[in-house]
Amino acid sequence: MKYFPIFADLEAAHVLVVGGGEQATQKVRLLLKTDAQITVVAESVTDELQELEDTNAIWIVLRTFLVRDLEGQRLVYAATGDRALDAQVSRAARARGIPVNVVDAPELSTFIMPAIVDRAPVTVAIGTEGAAPVLAREIKSRLETWLPANFGRLAERAQALRGVVARSVPEPRARRRLWERLLNGSFRRAILRGAEVDAARILASELQGGDAPAMGHVVLIGCGPGDPDLLTLKAVQHLQEADVLVVDRLVNPAILEYARRDAERIFVGKTPRGPATSQAEINRILVREASAGKIVARLKGGDPFIFGRAAEEMAALQAAGIGVEVVPGVTAAHACAARVGLPVTLRERVRQFSVVTGATADGAPDLDWQALALPAAAFAVYMGVGNAPLLRGELLGAGADPQTPVVIVENGTRTDERAFATTLADLTDCVADQGITGPAVIFVGLDWDSAGVCRPQAVTVHRRRRQPAKDGAHADLTANTEATP
Repeated sequence: MKYFPIFADLEAAHVLVVGGGEQATQKVRLLLKTDAQITVVAESVTDELQELEDTNAIWIVLRTFLVRDLEGQRLVYAATGDRALDAQVSRAARARGIPVNVVDAPELSTFIMPAIVDRAPVTVAIGTEGAAPVLAREIKSRLETWLPANFGRLAERAQALRGVVARSVPEPRARRRLWERLLNGSFRRAILRGAEVDAARILASELQGGDAPAMGHVVLIGCGPGDPDLLTLKAVQHLQEADVLVVDRLVNPAILEYARRDAERIFVGKTPRGPATSQAEINRILVREASAGKIVARLKGGDPFIFGRAAEEMAALQAAGIGVEVVPGVTAAHACAARVGLPVTLRERVRQFSVVTGATADGAPDLDWQALALPAAAFAVYMGVGNAPLLRGELLGAGADPQTPVVIVENGTRTDERAFATTLADLTDCVADQGITGPAVIFVGLDWDSAGVCRPQAVTVHRRRRQPAKDGAHADLTANTEATP
């Protein structure tokens, strides 16, 4: 071990940063997480550093470095970009026994900066002795995913409770077992989800030597349209804690790999016009499992609050006195639009974007067709493939332009994704001719030309070739498709 890991107390300590460019600014950003008194010495500084001085967060000296600047400093950073000047700062600091770090020059440094995972007061420092910073960043990324953002809150509560626990449980081994239960069990989970009342009840029971009744809760997790990489960090963290997974049909099986291997899995798929688990039964399952003291992750495609029936599940759980949390997900409309580079709003042209459903429990949606048919209307239709003829007919009947652009993205973000560009007049034919059956989002009133961007080559253009009929109308011939701009 060449570098010995150590944490320095910088409360009210003086720290010098020599340099005023971007590298110096990056060091100052890190130092601002501490209570250090930061001085920057440089002939010029970035706007960000200047703004920090304007708010009295740091002190700037606009001139070249002088050896006397080192007086009273606890740490020194050299980030001038001038190797000769950096070396001068390093020599002067070493001569005075002041730890110094020179950016990108470990040979001139007496300490190096690790990659940091900040969950204050929990801090994780990762170093490779300067050999491979990329590996340190990889470890940091994994830890950022694993540690909840409010993990430090758990450490703060533990610190505040140390005296109470010591007085209540004087025997060391019993006290250690209590801490293990608190920091690994239901008390921990209550703190991390912000359930302070539950945490207080659990703590009181533990201190009295009793067993607090197990308290389950439910997390409604938006799993996005399919690509596991679109999961949020919070979704992954809850997946790793869940005892039971209640899984929708549209959830990509690959997402389940992020969950505990021993988690029970209950599949409640709803197949359009086919076998389905009723919503009432799903509600009963959630209440039953959480009432047994389990952590239940309810996995939904897209976002729970966008056609995900989350309100019904929340109402059932709240009526049963069970805690429920919602973790938002990337909804299908946004993800599918991003996949094909299709902007959903445009300055001065598309100022309103709607999300509507193309199907209801009764089959036909009751929508404001007149508003949707307006020339400036832009919207995405969920669950609209089966009712494509109805959508087309209602919009045309309400006065929509038959040449209104339509984009269909099927199985968006998945390996079997397909995308088609067509028109409102050809919507029904496109769905039929291309055999679109999978989960799909239908975008109406949006196209690439209006946004001044190129249509991706992976998007297939579907048009019906027509020829004039004897009565002056146009007769359909065959479908004309292409996959190039």
